[in-house]
Amino acid sequence: MNNLPASIQQKVCDYYTDKVLTFGETPKGVDWNSRQSQELRFDQLLKICDQDIDFSLNDFGCGYGYLFEYMQQKNLKFRYAGFDLSEEMIQRSRKRYASANNCQFFSGSDFSDIADYTVASGILNVKLHHSDVDWEQYALNTIHKLNDSSQKGFAFNVLTRYSDKEYMRADLYYADPCFYFDYCKRNFSRNVALLHDYGLYEFTMLVRKI
Repeated sequence: MNNLPASIQQKVCDYYTDKVLTFGETPKGVDWNSRQSQELRFDQLLKICDQDIDFSLNDFGCGYGYLFEYMQQKNLKFRYAGFDLSEEMIQRSRKRYASANNCQFFSGSDFSDIADYTVASGILNVKLHHSDVDWEQYALNTIHKLNDSSQKGFAFNVLTRYSDKEYMRADLYYADPCFYFDYCKRNFSRNVALLHDYGLYEFTMLVRKI
């Protein structure tokens, strides 16, 4: 399940390229409402990492690379590789962090190395015109890729089906957290945590492999 459909990838790429061209290197440039919510999501995803020791991390759908900057602000010891479908995002990331010696950025969805951990923030939310069935398959393919690229564990977030109906949009994907919890338990690890208690209309899945 490692091949991500090219047609979906291209539409996702175009969507986020347009966002960063419109809003620049800001939360809205990666389709978030605020810096506060962006960093709150990072805090949940980084719970997958043993932050007391040096570790390597793949950031799948890295945007303009702000997770790297946030991890530096937290004084973590890490090596970072960011991947994004949008070449525009990658060029901006490389320029933004040109002086850093512990990060690399790559366009596309092919990981160059297996890292200790892989995280993905927000990349499963915007389904555009695709059906829930097609997008679910795309999401599962993506999650398998996260697993394949990680030695110790991986984490991802998705909008939740438990969102208020009046605020739900047709172009967004609202997932059943119980389905993804069960899928990860059955396919990847016995050690899976579902975080659904941090005040956003989404959940974060942590899959610990060792």
